[in-house]
Amino acid sequence: MTHAAIRPATYGRHYESAPQTVDPAGARTWVTRGANFAVAVTAVESAVEFARDTADEHMLLLTPGVTAVIEAGRQRIEAGEDSLTIIPPGPSTIRAKGHGYLTRVFSKRAADVLALAANAALYADGAPEVAPLVPWPDPPDGFRIRHYPLKNYLEPKNFGRLFRCTNLMINVFEPMTVPRDPTKLSPHAHADFEQCSLILQGAYIHHLRVPWTPDMRAWREDDHAEFKSPSVLIIPANVVHTTRYIGQGIGWFVDIFAPPREDFSLKPGWVRNADEYPMPRAN
Repeated sequence: MTHAAIRPATYGRHYESAPQTVDPAGARTWVTRGANFAVAVTAVESAVEFARDTADEHMLLLTPGVTAVIEAGRQRIEAGEDSLTIIPPGPSTIRAKGHGYLTRVFSKRAADVLALAANAALYADGAPEVAPLVPWPDPPDGFRIRHYPLKNYLEPKNFGRLFRCTNLMINVFEPMTVPRDPTKLSPHAHADFEQCSLILQGAYIHHLRVPWTPDMRAWREDDHAEFKSPSVLIIPANVVHTTRYIGQGIGWFVDIFAPPREDFSLKPGWVRNADEYPMPRAN
């Protein structure tokens, strides 16, 4: 792996950039993509509706202050604030209201969403350094709406609040109120997949380092970038990274991956809905 193969990170500071779409009612939506996923963050100020027909599952994350009625197939649920919902393939409708943020996460099969992304041109080469999106096995009880009130998952676990479906994994960290200890950071890199770090409340500093190679012309300076909310950072494969919450109210931080991470899934108890989605069979 050379530096030439490491693509630039995407810095999506939505609070200082124009949205990709504006709803007739005024709801603003920012769209950012990775190699295998797209993240659409909507600022809800009254009511907004999204109707679409999706080839595979997608996720809906609601912040405190936003509720939604979700319809898919023969199901209709009322999703409360501070919740995560997995929406099945096929036609679906989301009718949301309130004041806060609504985030939808799609796989790369939602080509129309990826095309809207502010950083779409960055992926014109298809991102060959990223492992392809191979769906995990279907849920044994079939595809359906699956709703998770996040307040029900605050019991201590090893690492955040992880959920997965056939094509995506999300880690909704517990609310933060104390800045992270700078002596206990966790710099690391991923060899063949990207990470999306989504900030919905508070302020954080993302620390990024591109490894050196023998070709000094490819070296890059370390970056210590402050992000407020809402914002996303797409961290490329092979970039060393760690993140530090620095305050400005309650911190709400989310990591997104596609496909689901096998290493996290192998750890007993880490994935909160693991019993609903089987892992691929070992070769």
